[in-house]
Amino acid sequence: MAKGAFGGMVKGVLVGMLAGACLGYAGKTAADDNPKIRKKICRAKRTMGDVADTAKYMFK
Repeated sequence: MAKGAFGGMVKGVLVGMLAGACLGYAGKTAADDNPKIRKKICRAKRTMGDVADTAKYMFK
């Protein structure tokens, strides 16, 4: 591995985690304020679960 590549990867992971936490907080705040957004979030979660199940069966 190139010198400093591991440090760059760790920085990338940390930045991704920080961005995810910020977006998660903003999404939760918006969902608490607006029931339509909460309904869309639930629908998206269900759809992602269906996609994961389909992918699981595709790779068997």
